[in-house]
Amino acid sequence: MMNNTEIMMHLASQYLAAAGISFVAKKDDDSHTNLRYDAEGSYLETHPLSENGDTLALNYSTFSLDWLSQDGMSTFSLDGATHKEAINWITEISAKRLNKEYTFEFHYDLPYDLKDYYTFYLEANDIAQLAQLRAIAENALEQIVRDNHLNSSVRIWPHHFDSGAYSPLKENDQISIGLGMAIPDSVCDTHYFYLSGYKNGSAIDVKDFKELTKGKWVNSGFMGAVQSVTNMNESDTVAFFQEAINQFKNI
Repeated sequence: MMNNTEIMMHLASQYLAAAGISFVAKKDDDSHTNLRYDAEGSYLETHPLSENGDTLALNYSTFSLDWLSQDGMSTFSLDGATHKEAINWITEISAKRLNKEYTFEFHYDLPYDLKDYYTFYLEANDIAQLAQLRAIAENALEQIVRDNHLNSSVRIWPHHFDSGAYSPLKENDQISIGLGMAIPDSVCDTHYFYLSGYKNGSAIDVKDFKELTKGKWVNSGFMGAVQSVTNMNESDTVAFFQEAINQFKNI
């Protein structure tokens, strides 16, 4: 299950999602809310919030919110800060930089209760581990997208907080795949890598698929391949995704 640090980072990502909702042109697929993970810099970042390229970032290394602009960077440390203080900082800096109003409102339900007095605190080792998982997922997914010529970017969707990609297969555009890394949930009690296939809008039944070298096929609720992140490195993750993709290619 999710530990306190995992919940805390999920909550902090909502500041970025709200910036997307407040300042980015709405997309029907909700992609205006999604985020990019910079594996080298260890931070989540919004789409550009202005014509000048302003973005809001959640920095895992410094445990801070960073407003990035052509004029430089402004930083708000989350360690010891309350939810209300974070909202006030973003509201003030967005008004100054964009002359627009920031609102912390969503068209989806937040998974946790977030009150004004909720206080963030630094757990450096836990956050470093989460940053490492994001980096493994980001780099492995980027390689899979390149190697399989998938028409997709790799993004973090703040509602479920998964790193993911989705694309038709080049070899058979009637089949699309969704793959990524999910946070602990009813499918797996740790972070886990996943891959599923879809045809005509429906998930493909995997009960007759060949056993995987790593991970397993599940066919109840979620239908696809699942592998816990435990003891997985980047090359292991690429191999897991590729082996699962190959089976969908051979349908």
